[in-house]
Amino acid sequence: MGLFTRDIKTLDDLFVHTLRDIYYAENQIAKALPKMIGKATSPELKQGFETHLLETRGQIQRLEQVFKLHGVDVKGVDCPAIDGIIEESNEIAGEVADEDVLDAALAAAAQAVEHYEITRYGTLVAWANRLGRSDCAGLLKQNLDEEVATDRKLTELAERMLNPQAAVS
Repeated sequence: MGLFTRDIKTLDDLFVHTLRDIYYAENQIAKALPKMIGKATSPELKQGFETHLLETRGQIQRLEQVFKLHGVDVKGVDCPAIDGIIEESNEIAGEVADEDVLDAALAAAAQAVEHYEITRYGTLVAWANRLGRSDCAGLLKQNLDEEVATDRKLTELAERMLNPQAAVS
């Protein structure tokens, strides 16, 4: 089902579709993070990815709670956007030989993922509130807050260490 199909007629339909989109995305991210952990050479970046993998697993559990609270089946729908972001990051990481430049590239790729997640969760929180589902909105807001915090940590790490090291490589 594409984003705007005949199956989406109401805001509730759009909410469920987007919930399934981010559920698929989070599961793809959970699969991609171990590879990023393996490629990272910076201990701080590696630790950040490990921490975010644990958070991602918790986010998936919260999403499953939202599905149940909302009374719909727990399932994902293909998300070409996250597939593309992950594919692009894999391609770039495969082309970078210098470890410092690779770490900067991995951090940038992770931020692209975070920004996608932030937009999805922000939208879902707003829609859940509009639909009168503050129970769902609260769980989705926890995920949003974690994604924003991860993005901030990546920015701080990149500006403080990864980008300066990559610049002298």
